[in-house]
Amino acid sequence: MVVTGGSSGVGLAAAKQFAARGDEVILVGRDPRRLADAVAQVRQAGGREPASFRADFESFAEVRALADQLLAGYQRIDVLANNAGGMVGEYRRTADGYEATIQSNHLSPFLLTTLLLPRLKDGRVVNTASRAHNRGRPDPDDLPGAKDRYDPWQAYGAGKTANILFAAEAARRWPEVTSVSFHPGVVRTNFGTGRVIRFFYRYAPFLTTPEKAGELLVWLATAPAGELVNGGYYVGHELTSPAPYARDPQLAAALWEASENAAG
Repeated sequence: MVVTGGSSGVGLAAAKQFAARGDEVILVGRDPRRLADAVAQVRQAGGREPASFRADFESFAEVRALADQLLAGYQRIDVLANNAGGMVGEYRRTADGYEATIQSNHLSPFLLTTLLLPRLKDGRVVNTASRAHNRGRPDPDDLPGAKDRYDPWQAYGAGKTANILFAAEAARRWPEVTSVSFHPGVVRTNFGTGRVIRFFYRYAPFLTTPEKAGELLVWLATAPAGELVNGGYYVGHELTSPAPYARDPQLAAALWEASENAAG
């Protein structure tokens, strides 16, 4: 079970639950200190040392290096949980030339999944999306974005729409892999950047716990394939129809081609 964004929040909660089931867990995180702490927590939950790899999803080079390590170390990957990502408070362009939100939330997970495809046959890819996809849609013709029209919620919504479109298009192109996306709830985590956003995601009274959201990720990763719809978007345990543009096969195909070109 490869869990990106596994050093905190939903990813860490799911990783501990996987470990408690006896699954072999591979953690991926960006911050070395938090990643080391997550390793200790997963070890305690499952009784054995999880593998861990550091990678910043704002860098294609680091994602490629991560894929190389996983391909060299594992002959099979049963589950890839594409959980890395978040909200970027102000416009930032990565060294690869793309707006940081779309790169960390979609382009890098797209690249990692594509590179790991030889190990994912008959496996499963679970993409952490969000109802926030209703706030924005990706523009395949303008992945670099522009500072003068940047809005963090729209950019995050576009990234989450991209997660849903990716899962649906992957199901069409890679039928040998079960690909789904899901809304984990509005989760109490250290999500996002900026004081106001971070305060909201830590202290708002109606938030979902990471443990509950992690349970949903684990269910999507382990439920019999016949209980899931390949390419489906789930809210709770229910197959749900996302916004019209998030289920547009033409937009999904255009985004796929643009993502291939962006990620090389």
